[in-house]
Amino acid sequence: MSRNRASAKAAGSRFERSVADYLRDHVDDRIDRRVKTGAKDRGDIGGLRHMGARVTVEAKNYGGRLLPGPWLAEADLERRNDDADVGLVVAKRRGTTDPGDQHVLMTLRDLVALLTGARPGGGDA
Repeated sequence: MSRNRASAKAAGSRFERSVADYLRDHVDDRIDRRVKTGAKDRGDIGGLRHMGARVTVEAKNYGGRLLPGPWLAEADLERRNDDADVGLVVAKRRGTTDPGDQHVLMTLRDLVALLTGARPGGGDA
């Protein structure tokens, strides 16, 4: 059975919930799904912080191949909308529904910001 817009949206919402619940249970109980905010989207998961810095999470439940370029660009825009230091993508991994086994994609700049608490310059830092 192929996905239509409604089934894809429902699958995306379930995936966001599973990611948020996993992070809440293993990182911080204040982490939760965000309400959609339209043009100034601030990511799918809110309340995630590391070393005091906000981390913006974009969740992707996508049936095709991974699209890191466009997804990371979206996560970076949402990071800036959220005034966060780090933006990352949690992408559905084929063959497993376990949230702990999903892919996490980020740029090296975001990894440095996550690990050190300081976002290096360059690009749209």
